[in-house]
Amino acid sequence: MAARSIGSGTISFGLVSIPIRVYVATHSEQLGFNMLHEKCGTRIRQQLYCPHCQRVIERSETVRGYQFQKDRYVRFTDEELKALEAEANRAIDIHEFVPLAKVDPIYFEDAHYLGPDKGAEKAYHLLAEAMRATGKVALAQFVRGGKEHLVVIRPYDGGLVLHSMFYADEVRDFGEVGVGGEPKLRPNEVEMAERLIEQLSSADFRPDQYKDEYRERLQEVVQKKVAGEEITFAEPEKPRAQVIDLMEALKASLARGERPARGAERRAEAPAEAEGAAKRRPAARSRTERPAARRRAHKK
Repeated sequence: MAARSIGSGTISFGLVSIPIRVYVATHSEQLGFNMLHEKCGTRIRQQLYCPHCQRVIERSETVRGYQFQKDRYVRFTDEELKALEAEANRAIDIHEFVPLAKVDPIYFEDAHYLGPDKGAEKAYHLLAEAMRATGKVALAQFVRGGKEHLVVIRPYDGGLVLHSMFYADEVRDFGEVGVGGEPKLRPNEVEMAERLIEQLSSADFRPDQYKDEYRERLQEVVQKKVAGEEITFAEPEKPRAQVIDLMEALKASLARGERPARGAERRAEAPAEAEGAAKRRPAARSRTERPAARRRAHKK
């Protein structure tokens, strides 16, 4: 099934204009929940309530307001906001081309696919191929939804993808985060950490090997509830507060010489922790012992 366009626009750079169509690139697979009235199980409705008039009002009775002082607002009608947006440049105006490695991912907000509009296929592919050959991406701006967006356009899978970005003044200063100063790291600690990174490294990013296991567990429980089955949950084990010797944890991690079974972060365990974890897995041993027992019974 062909993707449906959600809008159109024009990429403009120099004297070149490329009419394009915009498509949704991503979607969430997270399960959603509705709020119900516990007593009767009816889905509740959220209403607009005016505390001054002390009554529920309709959405048609509302107007947008910008608060410039506490409890003081200037009002804007939809027509005024549309007029301001219409005065802005509607084209996706490319300002410059930069190496993708120079654009920090912290600025990325979301993604949309761009496809050529009718008659613009040649110019569209020319831009995509030229950016691919030079290793550059385009920084541009355009107005949509009452905001002037900063975007990066980059070649992707034979076409172009557009990432909306945060402006510099929308990204908070990391200096506000306490990192506890710079501890003195010994050369052998850094070397072992680098070896562990290399041991757990891959040549390519393979997103299809990762899956949302929480979502799968949730879907399984949903199906059981729909079928009327009784659900029981084991009490989660409380994490133990333990001070781990960093060097011993690195050595134990390297000694394992194995990659993670899935793409979750692996926490380095001290030898004592690893031993404790083994003691907590009797069920796993019993599962591996059963097939052998069945084979012996079969031979008899």
